[in-house]
Amino acid sequence: MGLLDLVSDSTAKETAIAGVPVSKTGDAAAREGLELTEPAILEVRRLKQAENQPEGHGLRLGVKGGGCSGLSYELKFTEPREKDRVFAFGDVRVFVDPKSYVYLKGIRLDFQGGLKGKGFVFVNPNATGSCGCGESFSV
Repeated sequence: MGLLDLVSDSTAKETAIAGVPVSKTGDAAAREGLELTEPAILEVRRLKQAENQPEGHGLRLGVKGGGCSGLSYELKFTEPREKDRVFAFGDVRVFVDPKSYVYLKGIRLDFQGGLKGKGFVFVNPNATGSCGCGESFSV
């Protein structure tokens, strides 16, 4: 299964996290331009638990200037902010600020573990180039 459908469109209810409405869930999130693979969801869940993140915190997926290709990806656990787009994949929430969303719309976040795994892998259709490590990109 490419995208973990923990919440289907027919049963998804719009909820709020700290006053910020959830934009999309499950397949709707993928159609809206954000996809997390099952391994990525499982790893985010594992990391959140290992780091004892508070209830209501989720994965912030963002972009910042820097890196060898001009822009770099940013992943961290935070609370949602007022203007964030909030995507739900079961109990895993992803927050994207409006400026980062311009560069991240359509992105697929995967996780590749194992002995030769790379960790989180970004597949970004907006990127015109990326560095060898895949942690920065250009548009």
